Amino acid sequence: MRGASLWQLGQSITRRIAQGDKKAVARRYFASEAELKKTVLYDFHVANGGKMVPFAGWGMPIQYKDSIIDSTINCRQNGSLFDVSHMCGLSLKGKDSISFLEKLVIADVASLAPGTGTLTVFTNEKGGAIDDSVITKVTDDHIYLVVNAGCRDKDLAHIEEHMKAFKAKGGDVSWHIHDERSLLALQNWRV
Repeated sequence: MRGASLWQLGQSITRRIAQGDKKAVARRYFASEAELKKTVLYDFHVANGGKMVPFAGWGMPIQYKDSIIDSTINCRQNGSLFDVSHMCGLSLKGKDSISFLEKLVIADVASLAPGTGTLTVFTNEKGGAIDDSVITKVTDDHIYLVVNAGCRDKDLAHIEEHMKAFKAKGGDVSWHIHDERSLLALQNWRV
């Protein structure tokens, strides 16, 4: 039922945007346009006819000049490039970065080969799921993570709280949040 409700919400938003009622959509579902953050590619999207909508506090394109079905078919037949710069990318560095991260997620980060990654879940002290994340082991002392835009503040606070305790016990780990970068995702349905 939840999936159907989210689908219906998406359809409602899409219909209102198509009818040109962007302000009503922003008032009803999201933050005001003035409060929205913009990715580095925001102006590119607007210049190329992107229909911009609020998403997790960011102005993001929901559709371009073609129809949604045309976009879907193109993605499945040829592939599509998506601006996912609203997601939060961060690096963990230091000789203990892997052991630190393995205390927070369910992934076996140590067994990843350099340059490979995995989907994982941040857990709380009782083992419950906090949020999902994608982890890439760049090297044995450099891990790159991507956390969800909508959970950014919560996830970063969780990491920071545990990092302070870990470093207080002598652990060698530091982090950098990559707000200066864009992030693109290539999606291709061909098998």
